[in-house]
Amino acid sequence: MRSGFTADDVAQQSGRRFLITGANAGLGFEAAKVLAARGAHVVLACRDAGRAETAMDLIRDETPAATLSFQPLDLADLDQVREAAKAVLAGPRIDVLINNAGVMIPPRTLTKQGYELQFGVNHLGTFAFTGLIHGHVDDRIVVTASIAHKSGTMDYSDLDASRSYLHWPRYQMSKLANLLFMYELDRRLSAAGRATQAIGCHPGVAMTELTRHLPLPLRYMTPLATPFFNSAAQGAWPTLQAATGAHVQGGDYLGPQGLGEISGRSGPARATRDARDPKLARDLWRRSIDLTGVDPGI
Repeated sequence: MRSGFTADDVAQQSGRRFLITGANAGLGFEAAKVLAARGAHVVLACRDAGRAETAMDLIRDETPAATLSFQPLDLADLDQVREAAKAVLAGPRIDVLINNAGVMIPPRTLTKQGYELQFGVNHLGTFAFTGLIHGHVDDRIVVTASIAHKSGTMDYSDLDASRSYLHWPRYQMSKLANLLFMYELDRRLSAAGRATQAIGCHPGVAMTELTRHLPLPLRYMTPLATPFFNSAAQGAWPTLQAATGAHVQGGDYLGPQGLGEISGRSGPARATRDARDPKLARDLWRRSIDLTGVDPGI
């Protein structure tokens, strides 16, 4: 008998509403496709309307009756995050929020508010959007991390990367922040008596468009390594388990079950001691409020 969760284990989701950030490509698109096929209403929250429309057309090619909608969301602009949150709060309640959108090792770039892009999008934008709409989410809030968090350290001394920019450490820090946020969010939701739970996941090493910023030699080598990695569809299995798994609980962290959590079916994943440190998480929470101007109020 097989063990581990795949898309085949996703139950019918008719009548449920999922909002997925960055759902026009990669893991978010694959998760949206599966959820739509199971009868969910999927809101694709993306920067680019054209790419979102293309993604919805592709989903409808496979599931003609799919219920889909588009919500503009640019996590690199906190002003636009607030506008998106207002639109979401004015609409129907959400069963599951899937924080999927992210960037990986781009050239040094700043958000509109002047933060280094990876920390600004992967954590601050996610923190702000979730902080503004969490009261509108009834069941689960999923936060996508990475095995890269295991080498991450929190350093708030150069958030605009004006003194130094090493893309991998910045990415690792942003992914550690994702897990610290998830654990702290779940603790606070529980303490507030909320039924909503926060759950973390990571895709292992999945072949998505996030790899577009890899150094050229690594991009040339990628096809040779593909058999050892997850496809985008396989990489979405932990996301789908976090969002729909019957036995998932708040504070769970899910990822591939293969060697090194690189590939395979989804199940329990291992977070570092730092990622599970409540003191680090509380510090990040306070700093995030100061940096974004968004206080989740829990």
